[in-house]
Amino acid sequence: MNLEDRNAIVYGAGGSIGGAVSAAFAREGARVFLAGRTREPLELVAKKITAAGGRAQVAVLDALDEQAVTDHAQLIVDTAGSIDVSLNVVSAGDLQNVPLVDITVADLTRPVVNRLTTNFITARAAARHMVRQGSGVILALDSGSAHGSPMMGGTGPADAAVDTFVRNLALEIGPRGVRVVGIWTAGLPETLSAEKIAAQSGTPIDEATFQGILQHLDGMRMTKRSPTLAQLSATAAFLASDHAGAITGTFVNVTSGVFAS
Repeated sequence: MNLEDRNAIVYGAGGSIGGAVSAAFAREGARVFLAGRTREPLELVAKKITAAGGRAQVAVLDALDEQAVTDHAQLIVDTAGSIDVSLNVVSAGDLQNVPLVDITVADLTRPVVNRLTTNFITARAAARHMVRQGSGVILALDSGSAHGSPMMGGTGPADAAVDTFVRNLALEIGPRGVRVVGIWTAGLPETLSAEKIAAQSGTPIDEATFQGILQHLDGMRMTKRSPTLAQLSATAAFLASDHAGAITGTFVNVTSGVFAS
């Protein structure tokens, strides 16, 4: 198991991606600390992990709360001995499928501020401990929309901010033994529903429209197949392991080729 005896924090662990990656970390031997704002989905993920023989603990916190994140990281170090992996998959309140000329300033800037802030707070909390222990991996996830994606609202600028943060943090703490890696993925069908898309765009959609969106997502890929949660989770687990020890300050493209990188 590639993450045997590692301690991994997953912020946003109650969501589809966070839960799947947490389970993958646990299968690889990590002790997973599940963090999020709502207890019920976190407890469900923890129950699945423990039922499969893994180890998981739940903490209810807001990843935008600097003190709460700092205190939680310290508690993990005090009780478990180290923080070896930190992953942020916290949602940022993106509004998509609205032209930029029609979007409000608040809807444009909200995901930029939220995503950069929460990634900074969580990465900094982990990095302070990792540099002292001389090892660790910080992972960040976004859609790669900084390359240029239409109708994505503030998501593109938010992704650009996180991408720059990943590069700069990797340069600063790499000499201290800590890797920082970004993961790009976009439009995972298993995480989508008509309701979620309607919430992001502010416009209701019917089932036929939803299925058309999924077909369009497949068609955008070089492979003509969308990535799966299993593929994304396996990639994250690999990047967190020593097998990816030469990978830092860069981004792994898990979009099935929406764009070249």
